[in-house]
Amino acid sequence: MTSTDEMTIPGRTRLRAFVRASGGPRYAVALAVDALGTGLLRPFLLLYGVTVSGLSAPVTGTAMTAGVVGGLLCVPAVGRWLDRGARSTVVAASMLVRVPGVVLLLAAPAGHAWPFATAALFLGVGNHAWPAAHAALVATVSHGRERDTALAAGRALRNAGLGAGALLATACLTGGVEALRMLAVLTGFACLVAAALAWSVRVHARPAAAPAGDRGHGPVPRMRALLAANVVYVFCLNVPEIALPLILVTQLHASPVWSAAVFVANTVLVVALQVPVTVFLSRYPRRTVLALAGAVLTVSYLGFLAAGSTGPVWGAPAVAAVSVVCTFGEIVYAGSATALVTALAPEHALGRVLARFELSTGFGLAVSPAAITALAPHGPAALWGSLSAATLLAAGAVVTEKDRDTAAGGPVVASGAGKQPVVKDCSEWSP
Repeated sequence: MTSTDEMTIPGRTRLRAFVRASGGPRYAVALAVDALGTGLLRPFLLLYGVTVSGLSAPVTGTAMTAGVVGGLLCVPAVGRWLDRGARSTVVAASMLVRVPGVVLLLAAPAGHAWPFATAALFLGVGNHAWPAAHAALVATVSHGRERDTALAAGRALRNAGLGAGALLATACLTGGVEALRMLAVLTGFACLVAAALAWSVRVHARPAAAPAGDRGHGPVPRMRALLAANVVYVFCLNVPEIALPLILVTQLHASPVWSAAVFVANTVLVVALQVPVTVFLSRYPRRTVLALAGAVLTVSYLGFLAAGSTGPVWGAPAVAAVSVVCTFGEIVYAGSATALVTALAPEHALGRVLARFELSTGFGLAVSPAAITALAPHGPAALWGSLSAATLLAAGAVVTEKDRDTAAGGPVVASGAGKQPVVKDCSEWSP
């Protein structure tokens, strides 16, 4: 007879293998601590600038935008650093660079814009450097289907941490200005601890030899259509935060509770379903799955268009129901986009390719609020019709662009699957 302990051994072995593929236990803790700390302050940075720093809302918003742009401008340098073999060091640096930003927030005298703007720059650099660095680290310690699952798990963990941090911060906001200062202190401490944990993992890859004639710059073949499509796909990430509250409150005149419920449901579904959905779809080619994400998002946008015409009584419930479809499209997109880009990247240019992908993501996140708020006053047809058409065209561009991608479990010619990382922490990985 098989004992209970014997039956659980395979499950424990799979769990240990999955944790290793995700970067190891200490790296997982680093991600959780960093996400929790970021969630404490990031959603309330505008509020901090207005109430604590004593700035006007336009000045605060301009400083935050400058921080986002400055962060994006630093991403190419991050890509080159990654291509020199750095992995955990870059992840740690992306977490550590936020600490001086928090210090500036705390030390800045009220009414002075430049300390807040500089702090926003440090925070922006960290926020935009982290995704490429994290993806490169995971790609170094895992490959194929295992890597795709690990990337999905990292996103689910980060969403859980951000959500928990935001909920904790919301509960603390009744304390006013002092509560916001304390949230900033906790954020800085969390980033410092997370950076130390990430650095301790000590993952470094041997830089791959570039093909003859490659000088480390220039466009990567067959990536332009994919990166352009990603700009459009990224709009889905701002739909629950910007588009739906705008529609629910200003057009359907629904209670703000509906907007909060949609946002919470989106976070819970992403955390719960990101890994299982990615694992299920990993049997199909990544490019096909990414095109499917575009189709699902297009259907959801058309669903929002139909839901908005159901009237004030059923409009809000209908929008909330369709938001589930939109969230599923977001999950499929997030589980396939980074995985596809990582698989297509030449080994010697992994960092630069991931940096370009982050630039397209950051650009889409930057322009989507302006685009959504510009289209919304012209009616639901202008907003959802435009998003539907653009997303469908993006999905078509993804599916028609030819590459050598295969299903995650099969061979991927351009994935660098033969790459052997140099991992200095033998307590987590065997050499």
